Amino acid sequence: MAKDIGIDLGTANVLIYVVGKGIVLNEPSVVAIDTKTDKVLAVGSEAYRMVGRTPGNIRAIRPLKDGVISDFDITEAMLSYFINKLSVKGFLSKPNIMICAPTNITEIERKAIIQAAEKSGGAKVYLEAEPKVAALGAGMDIFKPSGNMVIDMGGGTSDIAILSLGDIVSSRSIRVAGDRMNSEIVNYLKHNHNLIIGERTAETIKIKIGTAYPEPGNKEKTMEVRGRDSVSGMPTTTTINAAEVEVAIHDSVEQIVSAAMAVLETTPPELAADIIDRGIMLTGGGALLDGIDKLFSERLTVPVIISEDPLDNVAKGAGVLLEHMDTKTAKENN
Repeated sequence: MAKDIGIDLGTANVLIYVVGKGIVLNEPSVVAIDTKTDKVLAVGSEAYRMVGRTPGNIRAIRPLKDGVISDFDITEAMLSYFINKLSVKGFLSKPNIMICAPTNITEIERKAIIQAAEKSGGAKVYLEAEPKVAALGAGMDIFKPSGNMVIDMGGGTSDIAILSLGDIVSSRSIRVAGDRMNSEIVNYLKHNHNLIIGERTAETIKIKIGTAYPEPGNKEKTMEVRGRDSVSGMPTTTTINAAEVEVAIHDSVEQIVSAAMAVLETTPPELAADIIDRGIMLTGGGALLDGIDKLFSERLTVPVIISEDPLDNVAKGAGVLLEHMDTKTAKENN
């Protein structure tokens, strides 16, 4: 028998949850391709190691942009590779797939995601809203008649939603998240230190000394960064501190805060009262950014909690929903 799977098809990472086993795969959403032959050379972690380091005929491509598919064929090749690697297909049956997507995607983008999952070996493919699935994975009980708010900050999109009775009451999805912050760090270093760096180095800076909250101690947290001097073109090293990173990513963080405010402003008063009691749950890679909970709590005047495993929440939630559907089907058949 095929095993049903839940997929968090993220802009930065793909996570796969297999029913009965939990999360079995977590790899970067990158595919390396030989442009002369169009042959896939590497997928996932192996391809990620090639980013920014390939010769002219090899391209390391990220087939998802802003939470949606930007290259259909390569997304399909990537999903097929991961699904085959897990050997979840049965002798004669295919797995059902639950896949997660941002809340504001178009009908065409929805169809593209479903088609890619079907072509890569899925039987039935279900599409679910990312914030709903993330809330479930973070352990929130969204099926009761009370308000729950979740902010899911991924690589390509930040999804904000208020949930009650198992569905979304009010939501907003903006294409501002981890990738945008990386680009802002690249631009900041270019303009303020004449240093040219790649996206991977920017990601490392964000993880090591990145912060969303301006604090006096930020200037003491420093890091050496290597890159190319934009004036001389020679390799060089410079030192930057956490306060500079906070300035660099400030605009992106502000946009996410504004989107969260907009969602709260359209919330029915009873649900808003529940959110004051329960707080807001932060999930996704962005929840790991230092000081982000403090900033949200201060600006939204509501308690903010970071979920236990923010990176795994969407995949876990997809698994919870699949298992919920399995038990429901079993009951109906009996």
